[in-house]
Amino acid sequence: MVMVTGFMKDKIGLVDVDGKRFPNLALMKIARWHRTQGDTVEWAMPIFSEFYDKVYKSKVFSFTKDDMTSYPCEVVKGGTGYDIHSMLPENIDKLQPDYSIYPQIDKRTAYGFLTRGCPNKCKWCIVPEKEGAIRPYMDIEEIAIEGRTNIILMDNNILASDYGLQQIEKIVKLNLRVDFNQALDARLVTSEIAKLLSKVRWINCIRLGCDTHKQIGECERSMRMIDAHRNIPASYLMYTMIDSNMQEAYERLSHFRHHPRVRIVAQPFRDYNNPHQLIPQWQRDMARWAMRREFYTSFDFKDFEPRKGFKCIEYFKNKNYGQQN
Repeated sequence: MVMVTGFMKDKIGLVDVDGKRFPNLALMKIARWHRTQGDTVEWAMPIFSEFYDKVYKSKVFSFTKDDMTSYPCEVVKGGTGYDIHSMLPENIDKLQPDYSIYPQIDKRTAYGFLTRGCPNKCKWCIVPEKEGAIRPYMDIEEIAIEGRTNIILMDNNILASDYGLQQIEKIVKLNLRVDFNQALDARLVTSEIAKLLSKVRWINCIRLGCDTHKQIGECERSMRMIDAHRNIPASYLMYTMIDSNMQEAYERLSHFRHHPRVRIVAQPFRDYNNPHQLIPQWQRDMARWAMRREFYTSFDFKDFEPRKGFKCIEYFKNKNYGQQN
């Protein structure tokens, strides 16, 4: 316990089990709440474990190795990696994040959600189960605080919500720069939405989802429509899920190889209900090939040699290999 202006206040420890690879909004909001109560907040240090009054452990990914440090105080565990249904209390959830716990975040950058949930039920996504149908969550002006004008938004399907579209209109009016880092659903882009998206000041590029073969045409259509309203064609990041069908994934990723303004973000499928499942080597190799632009644009995946003496064409010689999980 620490003394603050005559009152006993708590010392709070935070543990980002996933390793601080990405800003953890839950921990940032918890830090904000405790500091408003006069508590001290810091990243928990195991060598000082006996000095904490309360420790919060947050784990987003089920496959992340757990933190096994024992703290002789109340320990609160939360996040999808522990419990898919865990949620922050509403009075904390609605707070703005405390950016001071991640000093590496640029002072012009903010993170948040405008909507939560998603109407789709993709087999690789836990959002509908965790958050339910799409709904309004926050206003852009609640996120763009403290003079922060570069906004990273983590909505899962912003275009599926009238409220979300209204928020994009507001983003344009406020002249903010944004990145929807979970990708936009190209299937929902109409002529009117394309015109709206063309007015947005994007951080680096526009992200689109292309997780199935049918979405290739939708992504091509959306890019054409958006670019038709711009003086300079946009750059795009294509988010692609590598599922168990190797031939389908190969054809889908290969489609954009010669598109000068498309880069690939490839992610092997992970089953959140089976966090210890091993990712097949072909999926790892395909993701590496697609995301290394010098490989992706220079040669076909079948000619990729990820290890000395092994070319990926060998995967295609086994007819059953591409259907294995």
